[in-house]
Amino acid sequence: MPRPIVCRSLLARSLFLAIALSCVGTCALAIAADPVDIVFQANVDQTEQRYVLIAPDSPSATGIDVLIALHGHGSDRWQFATGQLAEGRAARDIAAKYAMLYVSPDYRAKTSWMGPKAEADVQQIIAELKAKYPVRRVFLSGASMGGTSVLTYAAIHPDDVDGVISMNGTANHLEYERFQEAISASFGGSKVEIPAEYKKRSGEYWPERFTMPVGFTTGGRDTIVPPESVTRLANILKRLDRPVRQIHREAGGHSTTYEDAIEAFEFVIQAAQ
Repeated sequence: MPRPIVCRSLLARSLFLAIALSCVGTCALAIAADPVDIVFQANVDQTEQRYVLIAPDSPSATGIDVLIALHGHGSDRWQFATGQLAEGRAARDIAAKYAMLYVSPDYRAKTSWMGPKAEADVQQIIAELKAKYPVRRVFLSGASMGGTSVLTYAAIHPDDVDGVISMNGTANHLEYERFQEAISASFGGSKVEIPAEYKKRSGEYWPERFTMPVGFTTGGRDTIVPPESVTRLANILKRLDRPVRQIHREAGGHSTTYEDAIEAFEFVIQAAQ
């Protein structure tokens, strides 16, 4: 793989927009599919943060969809940008198939869990993408911690999101018991100290906000992030007649196969048409 390019976000985005808007319909781009490591200053605390951007070979001049992929606990932006996990390969293949702008942020790696600063970073990235590119729709995806975090973000900012793919995540931080030291640091306190913050970041408590298509993948033998809260949320969304699909493998553990991930992505993208 070519060495990723480190550059400032405004320059990279302006370059991509200038080339895309110069095309009529679609055209082949020289900048194409190599990952670009973007550095930006976070508005929330002025720290230096990063995400990886992969531009499509042939974007449309009339608009482009964005797929944001969130990594798991203990990892960083490169897990979904270049890693070989089935979930990451599926996300990149879907982005390539549909000529999407693919974005893999650190979101306060390596133990984010979509706390307030990670949330602010993702919101800033989305806003800047929309300001610089002809964005049509924004899809959020992730696995494990990332699968949890996409539900958190969509519940808090539903107007930012046109579709959600949550793989092996939890929808209830008040009942979840793993990784509590990292989650407490991210959220600003324990669930005993700030239960309202944990409720705010638990998708299960806000089903009315999931108006966008949602795809879930879960494993019945997943002991790292048990599937029960996601199953409850999926069932509630079905009762509300929302576009939702849960791919549950009773013998599955804490991972999603490439085929199941592709099915979840395809469902959400098609339902968002």
